[in-house]
Amino acid sequence: MTVAEDASDPQTAADPPPVSALPGGGLHPDVELIDVTKRFGDVVAVDRMTLRIPRGSFTSLLGPSGCGKTTTLRMIAGFEQPTEGEIMLAGRPIAGVPPYQRNVNTVFQHYALFPHMDVAQNVGYGLRQKKVPRKEERRRASEALGLVRLSGYESRRTWELSGGQQQRVALARALVNHPTVLLLDEPLGALDMKLRKEMQLELKALQQEVGITFVYVTHDQEEALTMSDVIVVMRDGRILQMGQPTELYEHPANRFVSDFIGTSNFIKATVLEFDSASRRAALRSEHGLVMKGLVTAADASPAAGDDVMVAIRPERLEVIGEDAAGATPIGNGWTQVNGRVVQGTYLGDQSEYRIQTNEAGELVVRRQNTAGAGGALGAGPGDSVAVRWHEEANLVLVD
Repeated sequence: MTVAEDASDPQTAADPPPVSALPGGGLHPDVELIDVTKRFGDVVAVDRMTLRIPRGSFTSLLGPSGCGKTTTLRMIAGFEQPTEGEIMLAGRPIAGVPPYQRNVNTVFQHYALFPHMDVAQNVGYGLRQKKVPRKEERRRASEALGLVRLSGYESRRTWELSGGQQQRVALARALVNHPTVLLLDEPLGALDMKLRKEMQLELKALQQEVGITFVYVTHDQEEALTMSDVIVVMRDGRILQMGQPTELYEHPANRFVSDFIGTSNFIKATVLEFDSASRRAALRSEHGLVMKGLVTAADASPAAGDDVMVAIRPERLEVIGEDAAGATPIGNGWTQVNGRVVQGTYLGDQSEYRIQTNEAGELVVRRQNTAGAGGALGAGPGDSVAVRWHEEANLVLVD
């Protein structure tokens, strides 16, 4: 079985110091990487990574192609060995332990089901390799198929199944061995969008039911936000930030995380003053707009005169037609800028507007569509509008 590695364009040791990530998870997490580096010749795929994955969690490794997430998964599975550092599984070092002796199972994007076997035989394959008695194999295979909602499919051939059903068979085959950790390498990548979304919810429900630690590799930020207890954002073989989905979305540590987890508007600004107690900064944008914002990185203490970036989520902005803008006064803590619509896009449940302003550059605004409104703002390309937002929407990114 072959698994394609991430297309690599990693950085070398000349980059900034690595970020270590050690969330909770008890004395002996199910998976722990301690200062792990993986090199392929002169290419550094994973760079001094320290990571603890809590027992019973759904943890996603998220990042663009070449960031090292698949290499990390393969080292946990035993398909690759670290160049430096140590990997622990359930509190025990696993250096040199071959994949088949590690209590982990892996589900790949390409399910690698055996076409000459029926569903039950596919699911029970690993048990047969362990010489489990045939009666026990059938019982456990049936139990695993019940977990993935395929009871009664035991005698079907895999080529008779849909893509989603084949994915469930692959999951059942992995779960039937009762692994300590289930590794999933972009397993939904071959499914269509609707089925993919359904399977995301099913996977999360399944993980909560069985209580096994899931480590999930994806480049899809919506997928990670939907399923994960913890998201590990990676770039160039390093961890940039990790935490709960809400933490990463509401308090990104830097511009890359803010732009990769969701969408943001970015405004260049200079710090006027910083209050370390409230973590709030007074700022002036490059266009002269004065505002306040929250400094999101806990270890950052910007000084007056420092250049920073202000990130604002599109859904935190309000767009108002020219007629209504003057009639609706803005309150304390609010900022309002004037601009012209560049483009409006109807997206069904919401509409997206690109608006050029003098004080904040081009802003992307998302507005929820109400019943019967069809997303109409009453303004089209070239029309004048106002954009307003509260200072709570301003996320100050130092890095």
